[in-house]
Amino acid sequence: MIPKNNFNSNYNENSDTKAKNILSPKLDVIFQILFGEVGSEKITKDFLSSMLSEEINEISLDENIILRREIPEEKMGIVDVLAKINNTEYCNIEMQLTNKKNLIKRMLYYWSKQYIKELKKGEDYKQLKRTIVILIADFEIEELKNIKYHSKWKIIEENERKYILTEDLEFHIIQLSKMYKLNAEGKEKKLIEWLYFLNNPESKEVQGYMKNNESMRQAKEKLDHMSDDKVVRRLAELREKAILDEREAEYTGYTKGKEEGVKEGVKLMAKKMKEEKITLETIMKITNLSKEEIEKL
Repeated sequence: MIPKNNFNSNYNENSDTKAKNILSPKLDVIFQILFGEVGSEKITKDFLSSMLSEEINEISLDENIILRREIPEEKMGIVDVLAKINNTEYCNIEMQLTNKKNLIKRMLYYWSKQYIKELKKGEDYKQLKRTIVILIADFEIEELKNIKYHSKWKIIEENERKYILTEDLEFHIIQLSKMYKLNAEGKEKKLIEWLYFLNNPESKEVQGYMKNNESMRQAKEKLDHMSDDKVVRRLAELREKAILDEREAEYTGYTKGKEEGVKEGVKLMAKKMKEEKITLETIMKITNLSKEEIEKL
């Protein structure tokens, strides 16, 4: 069965009403416009501060591509959010709805590309600055199934476990499926509130959170305006279709591969039965293979 469409998952089990046709901030193009456009600095600063557990004094979103125009479906590529924080460090945020292969290797690749990007030919390596990659996954990552919803990764000494080799590399991985039953309290309260916003900005919980979070109120207002923008809605539709087509192709390939695997297994069984001198009629009956197929084995 092809995975369900969760792009417009604007109904929360803790909410009494469905969302008013609002676009889902979990859809990557909507996430990029909401947090990556120039003008969203206050929103993104508050969100990143809750993620990194540190104060961000300055933030720049100037290097993000502009998505507020209708883009042909086949031109849609990576739509991450890139933020320059405190005037030196870079933070790349990726919202991922589909369970891609080699996610961790992809994160390393994106980090390495961004890390060396600012180093000009002939410059000293000391010019390299901390680079952060954040992955927000709307699914459970197989390699991290025993890790909590928010994990932070650095290079550490294997035996001591506390000695960090460098602060330049930093990964944050969010598995949204693991945090919905958590209470928004404690030191991670603000981050959990933002993640609930991503899941369903119309829920009663989020309405309560917005009373004490001006940045979240601003994000909700912007999302409302985006949802009324015909170009943005068209952009979201194109992206949804592209992702659904990708999922269907992956599912078709998986099903075809599974069927071929079963058939090869049946042939192997028939071959062994032949070697044991079992009659052709019996092999045909058990395996449903034709006489010609069995004779070729």
